[in-house]
Amino acid sequence: MRIVKDRRDFDRIFHEGYRGGSHLSRVIWAPSREAEGRVAFVAARRIGNAVERNRSKRVLRACAAEAGFPRSGKDVVIMATPHTKSAAHADVVRSLRLSMQRADDAARKAGA
Repeated sequence: MRIVKDRRDFDRIFHEGYRGGSHLSRVIWAPSREAEGRVAFVAARRIGNAVERNRSKRVLRACAAEAGFPRSGKDVVIMATPHTKSAAHADVVRSLRLSMQRADDAARKAGA
């Protein structure tokens, strides 16, 4: 799995990206400059202390491959919510798929 690491790429995704979310995850994607897509996992400080944030990111990483990430041609940032760390695996996978579908719908509405 290729990871988004560069700050400029994060800024580009956050400013140009299409957003979707649910109560267990948030997704922002932007067209990738490469054919192969990349993904990043984010847990903000409001999620909790370092242990809770790391647990949330581990949960997201474990569920992302099953949910079909990374998507070819898309750079995706997956963000945890306060409920991510304690959710069941299947629920997080379903949430990631739903969040991505909502982001894709937003892109279609915008004409992308």
